[in-house]
Amino acid sequence: MSHLRTHRNSGTIPMASGAAAAALKARAAAWEVPLVETPDALSLFVWGCELRLVPGGDEVRVELTAPEARLIGSLQDSATELFTEAGLEVRWDRVDAGALAPGLSLMRVESVTQRSPGFIRVRLSGPDAGRFGIGSLHFRLLLPPAGREAVWPRVGASGRTEWPRGADALHRPVYTVAGHGDGWLDFDIFRHAGSPTCDWALSGPQGSTVGIIGPGGGWCPDAARLHLFGDETALPAIARMLELAQGEVTAHIRAAYPDLGPLAADPRVTRCDDLLAALARTDLGKGSHVWFAAEAGQAREARQHLIARGIDRKDFLSAAYWG
Repeated sequence: MSHLRTHRNSGTIPMASGAAAAALKARAAAWEVPLVETPDALSLFVWGCELRLVPGGDEVRVELTAPEARLIGSLQDSATELFTEAGLEVRWDRVDAGALAPGLSLMRVESVTQRSPGFIRVRLSGPDAGRFGIGSLHFRLLLPPAGREAVWPRVGASGRTEWPRGADALHRPVYTVAGHGDGWLDFDIFRHAGSPTCDWALSGPQGSTVGIIGPGGGWCPDAARLHLFGDETALPAIARMLELAQGEVTAHIRAAYPDLGPLAADPRVTRCDDLLAALARTDLGKGSHVWFAAEAGQAREARQHLIARGIDRKDFLSAAYWG
């Protein structure tokens, strides 16, 4: 990776070496990410980045390194938050106060079409749309309240992202990139009652500006045998992983046949009415990875089922997509 540019930022926390280290250790445990301690430093590794604490004299140095500028901003935001929660203040060497939040891009709505009875497809355009289709499956859509001018999140003087509140608070659902090309990306919205995003998509937003932030949410698991399970809300993510998977892959989807589209003819795909029963019937041999996404209660049951079967936590993901 030596051909990639490394981005850096740093700061100091006065008189707080022990408290800062305790806060970083607690966050590493909560996030379940690597933490490396040496006699000279303490480092947390996340998103391909490093957050390092280096004690020295009457202060501790906070050093950030990342492969992308947006990730430096995201790491600075997270570091400021975690140390503030511990009652500590980071004095950053550099803060891009007033800049758009890290990873935020403003996009134009190009089109809204009915992809199937249950899904609406939206196409967005913008000069950096392509970066949202690489390395991570998802992004967060930022929609201002109906009838109000958008107020976008920006970097505050402390290094934390300041989000609009009250009447300007944004709706912030997560979606999967369904497709992308030169300057554009598509995503699909599951159509259901009471959805602010559905209401927005059906209101004629073509030509307007929206924000998207990310990408995030991981990539297609690298496994010899990948087993995908999901309901309608997970259908876009499963469709994307069926395109990306390198090894053997199967998918069980609880959705209406018309919404499956081309996947209905894919021999790797089985439509089912009970995801938990389908999971229980699946042979999870060596080299298997399970990806399960549905309603929160079902995701919890799937997680308990997999643990009871002795599946290592690194070999499955069970996510609540709603509920």
